[in-house]
Amino acid sequence: MIEAENSSSPSARRKARRFALQGLYQWQLAGAEPSEIEMQFRRDNNMKKVDREYFHDLLHGVPAHVEELDEALQPALDRKVVELSQIEKVILRIGAFELLHRVDVPYRVVLNEGIELAKLFGADDSFKYVNGVLDKLARKFRRLEQAPR
Repeated sequence: MIEAENSSSPSARRKARRFALQGLYQWQLAGAEPSEIEMQFRRDNNMKKVDREYFHDLLHGVPAHVEELDEALQPALDRKVVELSQIEKVILRIGAFELLHRVDVPYRVVLNEGIELAKLFGADDSFKYVNGVLDKLARKFRRLEQAPR
């Protein structure tokens, strides 16, 4: 399958997000350095069909901008960031990072990927919460992208 071999394919990006979620979860809980987590993931996982550059960007970008991301998220939340489940926190931080710093990724992709991660890793209905929060962020930070043409 040619698409899977291309490291910038949608499936390669999706795999990058999944690995980034797992690495950032580890960062949140254990406080390990992103560079150590990245080395571990590259050593312990088959990264052949993963967009490794995107994985790197998410794994290092979220911690580098965590205060900014949490500030952006807070008005869209019904509780404090620290009160979110660890998985929801990671998913929302990834989504916020993509909305704010990866304008090359369409906002609809950011929302869809956040929902899919929440369905895969989150509690039963967390995908609904993730969708609502990321939608509010997209309305604020991606207004021009959402404007009718």
